[in-house]
Amino acid sequence: MRNALGRELPDYIDGFGDLHAYGQLTVASLPDKTALPIPSADDNCSKLVPDLRTALKICSVRDGATLSFHHHLRNGDHVMNMVLQEAARMGLRDLRIAPSSIFPVHEPLVRLIEAGVVRTIHTGYVSGPVADSITRGLLAGPAILQTHGGRARAIEAGELPIDVAFIAAPTADDYGNINGVSGPNACGTLGYAMVDARFAKRVVAVTDNLVSYPACPVDITQEWVDLVVKVESIGEASRIVSGTTRITDDFVGLAIAATAAKVIEAAGFIENGFSFQTGAGGISLAVAGFVKNAMQRKGVTGSFASGGVTAQIVEMLEQGLFQTVFDVQCFDLRAVGSYRANRAHQAMSASMYASPAQRGAVVNRLDAMILGAAEVDMQFNVNVTTTANGRLIGGSGGHSDTAAGSKLAIVTTRLTAGTHAKIVESVSTVTTPGASIDVVVTEAGVAVNPLRAELAGRLSAAGIALVPIARLYDLAREASVAGQILKPRDSSTRVVALQQYRDGSIIDVIRAIR
Repeated sequence: MRNALGRELPDYIDGFGDLHAYGQLTVASLPDKTALPIPSADDNCSKLVPDLRTALKICSVRDGATLSFHHHLRNGDHVMNMVLQEAARMGLRDLRIAPSSIFPVHEPLVRLIEAGVVRTIHTGYVSGPVADSITRGLLAGPAILQTHGGRARAIEAGELPIDVAFIAAPTADDYGNINGVSGPNACGTLGYAMVDARFAKRVVAVTDNLVSYPACPVDITQEWVDLVVKVESIGEASRIVSGTTRITDDFVGLAIAATAAKVIEAAGFIENGFSFQTGAGGISLAVAGFVKNAMQRKGVTGSFASGGVTAQIVEMLEQGLFQTVFDVQCFDLRAVGSYRANRAHQAMSASMYASPAQRGAVVNRLDAMILGAAEVDMQFNVNVTTTANGRLIGGSGGHSDTAAGSKLAIVTTRLTAGTHAKIVESVSTVTTPGASIDVVVTEAGVAVNPLRAELAGRLSAAGIALVPIARLYDLAREASVAGQILKPRDSSTRVVALQQYRDGSIIDVIRAIR
């Protein structure tokens, strides 16, 4: 069996099933919400229960259940650890978990995987100790790595049915109204949790800021929430800024970012009505500052900026450079404050953001998208899932979604990382297919996808020197340490994760590292 890029995939994966059948969309109705008793006037319609164990029991969580979580607190989230540790104490086993992302803070899950409490994982991104445990083959079944839009699509289609969604709620009342803008751990928008709340069979709000009814404002409303649990702390909002959400400040990275902004301008997009998004990589985040300068110089007012939102995007909104911001998650506390105070700073669900199967995703209206890369190959395929030797370090998140939807998808990357080349003959794992990538910008030059001849002409006419991707490959090999050419992937080891494309098809597999 081969994927769309011609890469060989196994026909069968032990413990998982037939890949030919996997990923097909199904028609699903809204989940049955009738089994829980409806609160009556006698108990003041309260949905508050004393603890997580009670919530798990009321929701009839059994072995093999699917539990979902969201990552708006990013590396400061405590809720997933608390819920799964309580499930372990109750003797539950073989759980499937479906967090929108997993971070190093979730290291306690490794012991639960080893103990058989967690059987498999569906997620858009995973880093840290849990990622390492997947690479080592500790899961009973392969992890499913989705895009953010693909996860929303799978939940809505019934392909990923959720038994109970646990929502880390910075503020909630006892009837289940939730917001992310107040409380000691305000995280801003709740775009990933919105989809889970709408389609999970049961929804539990876990909060450390219980307020009197009604909570105001409300991001997720009471009709989607079954139970509320008050805990001491849902996490640490100060750790929202972490890892890849830090803007680069080194000379080479800034030079690459400046060139990327010139590419956007030369392509003709920095005009009134311009729409824009940056990825979470340090260089791609830095592009926003150079785009801001170009917009100010030309007197341009853009229509919207979108995605995970940072202080730089907030500044551009406040300076009138964009009419609005569509925000699926806040990447720093400045963005949290902006969402709290500015009506032009709007929340969007993960489905509205990037699902390929609904009536219209925001990514389809993007003019320019700035992306990072762990590797780029000669066919412009991009890897943001694994290291060169196959160790799991992340996943698509919105990478594939935005590359497919935007008019101009630009990858910004250095030629090398440490001892290894980042421009390679063939990426270790295909995350985003090269057909979706228009331009690769490095410190050694700009390469345009041969499928974009008209774009190449525009850039050349604007004085941007272009180089073939093959030349960047040669330069990257020369700059990497001699003898560091990696061996081909070992096809005899067990498949430990499946990389899904946004439509649910399997675009690549990740194998255990011996």
